[in-house]
Amino acid sequence: MPDILLVKTSSLGDVVHNLPVASDIRRHVPGAAIDWVVEEAYAPLVRMHSAVRDAIPVAMRRWRRNLGSMATWQEMRALRATLGAKTYDAVIDTQGLLKSALIVRRARGRKHGFSRSTAREPLAARAYDVLHDVPRTQHAVERNRQLAAAALGYAVDDSPDYGLSVPAVTPIGLKQPYCVLLHSTSRADKLWPESEWQALGKELATRGLACVLPWGAADEEARSRRLAAVIPGAVIPPAMALDALAAVLGHATLVVGVDTGLAHLAVATGAPTVAVFLGSEPALTGVYGSPQAKNVGAFGAKPSVAEVFAAVRDVAPGIL
Repeated sequence: MPDILLVKTSSLGDVVHNLPVASDIRRHVPGAAIDWVVEEAYAPLVRMHSAVRDAIPVAMRRWRRNLGSMATWQEMRALRATLGAKTYDAVIDTQGLLKSALIVRRARGRKHGFSRSTAREPLAARAYDVLHDVPRTQHAVERNRQLAAAALGYAVDDSPDYGLSVPAVTPIGLKQPYCVLLHSTSRADKLWPESEWQALGKELATRGLACVLPWGAADEEARSRRLAAVIPGAVIPPAMALDALAAVLGHATLVVGVDTGLAHLAVATGAPTVAVFLGSEPALTGVYGSPQAKNVGAFGAKPSVAEVFAAVRDVAPGIL
């Protein structure tokens, strides 16, 4: 039984884009045991993939903020011991950053990664035993898949399978059909105006859909409340862990979101998804891999409500 270690720590969208790698390995390398090093916040998501034996959590972001803490150094030593306790048949870094390369250096086994010319941070290539040229012009999902395929000696010739096992019921108890509006993202230039969300939500409500407005931070909760005050029947759920939110997305009739990792997660759960782009380009990192997923807009080109509705008709024709 070959032991394989995947290294893809963050962010949420990047982790989602790496899920098909685990599915590919399960299909092409029978009996493979897959471990995955991932940021602690995303470990619950990785554990939802049935092909993953163990999600090994790291806390690079938290550790950087607390380098003077004894607890930080104890956790880093524990990670080093975990990585050194087993020899892997292949260690595959699909991140291609210095932070992931540092983790790879601590692992035991033959190390695979992007070549200097194709890694996101060229110096990361110095950590690998075997370098692979994977063009950066491909979508992120396909770059990940091609790297793992080259490392393990199989060919990628099919559509991506995200492999998530979504719980059978949602944690918020909605019984009517609902949509999820993912209005928040990490950058202000990626936000779709609230007036557009209001118009979209009102129209969806007239179609019998309850609009669910998730949030994480305080400013996101405030935006959810402003939108809910205008959209009839809108639902503001409590703050949820990532696996619970995945269940909410997976049972939605429709998900509409800006450029955020949660929109990618929605696609991975199988939900019909429209992603709205304003401050970034969807060609390399847009929602991907499902006929029920569509990107609208582009860098500097804010899509209208009418354009988003047109995309909704494509991915979920039964509701409009």
